[in-house]
Amino acid sequence: MIIKIFKIIHNHYSPFFRFIFFLRYLVGIFFISSILFLVIPTFFNYEKRVKVLNNYLLKTYNFKISQYEKVEFKAFPLPKLIFKNININLNSSSIEMKVKNLKIYPKLLNIYNYENYRSNKIILKDSYGELKFNDSKMFIEYLLGQKNKFFFDNLNININDLDNSVISIKNINFSNFGYKKNLVSGKVFSKNFKIKFNDNIDSINFKFLKTGIDTDIYLKDKKKNFISGVIKSKILKTNVKFNFDYNKKSLNINNLYLRNKNLSLNSEGVILLDPFLDVRSKFQIEDINSKVFNNINLDKLLEAKDKFKQFNGTNDISFKSKKFNQSFINELNLIIDLAYGRLNFNKKTLIGKNLFQCKGSVNLLEEYPILFFNCIIISDDRKEFLAKFNIKSKKKNENFKLNFTGNINVLNKKINFTKIFMNQDYEASAEDLKYFKTTYEKIVFDKSFVEMFNIEKIKKFILEIS
Repeated sequence: MIIKIFKIIHNHYSPFFRFIFFLRYLVGIFFISSILFLVIPTFFNYEKRVKVLNNYLLKTYNFKISQYEKVEFKAFPLPKLIFKNININLNSSSIEMKVKNLKIYPKLLNIYNYENYRSNKIILKDSYGELKFNDSKMFIEYLLGQKNKFFFDNLNININDLDNSVISIKNINFSNFGYKKNLVSGKVFSKNFKIKFNDNIDSINFKFLKTGIDTDIYLKDKKKNFISGVIKSKILKTNVKFNFDYNKKSLNINNLYLRNKNLSLNSEGVILLDPFLDVRSKFQIEDINSKVFNNINLDKLLEAKDKFKQFNGTNDISFKSKKFNQSFINELNLIIDLAYGRLNFNKKTLIGKNLFQCKGSVNLLEEYPILFFNCIIISDDRKEFLAKFNIKSKKKNENFKLNFTGNINVLNKKINFTKIFMNQDYEASAEDLKYFKTTYEKIVFDKSFVEMFNIEKIKKFILEIS
């Protein structure tokens, strides 16, 4: 029966099966030809073709190879040319980068034809570059301006200013094609980040991973030397939003608001970038939890004293207690002026109807900064003033005027009073000044500079000297 079936198939379907068996030879020939087509270029001498490839890279990707170790062709898994250990120069700039592997994926027909060379994409693997601060904007524009497919795989950038390192960004991955198109990832300040933007680059999202920092930037106007927009940011449990206008010389910030459980403020200001960094700002504090000052670490802040040389600015800080808020301070105005490491301040405070004004200066660049102060307290009602510190007084509607000068060794937690006057009938003697110094250091200035503003300690000090 089986033999009969085979005879029927052979008599009726023999031409079909002969065609199928013939195809296997064609498939074999095509497969071997394809393998040879891809493998034969591995034996070519590509040193002769470097000039053509360099011209193509300059024309298409706007950079040229200034130095390389060797170039070779790999057929699998996709045909590609690989330049090893190369230096590249971005056209019309001094920016130079070192690249461990430059991979060029040619179009299939260009494996043999170099007269009109074309590629599908290029990959720059394990790259490093040092940029001057002024060149960083040019480099970003270079990346975002690329129209042909390219991918930076593990790019490391160090940005310098006057031979000093400003910032180091590591492990950058950026592609302008595929499912990771318009996505930048990397590491800065030892933290991983991601930046995502749209094709028009007018909507940008920035995230520091695992830190709670998430920022959105919406650009309204983009010109050659001018950018404006809105920034919305969430930093842990703090919300920040502001409008900005940026040009080469300045950054203007308007309608800034900051909100969290400890602080609520509005602000505006301008940051001058040229010819030097100068910040001028106004802060209107709506609500503040005084406990936030306990987090200030003055010692660590002063460790960065060299940075103060590069920073100038004037900050106007004001606070007005809400009508039904039982705040110790009713109004405050603080002007801080910083120039070349020297900080000058002028503070006016209203505690009830009592004026507390203090001005002074400190050189933050000194090894042990000394803060000089000249303060005055004026009250029309001494009883009301002392009541603010929960101190009872029998006399009512008695004028009170206290003036005192001196200096504070910020790090060593030492204070010296040079003069103390009260009304016009008392001037502290040398013995009194020494007593005030010892008592103040013992009660108020016993732990840190921030403790000077502890109301309970000030109350104890007033009771001690009364």
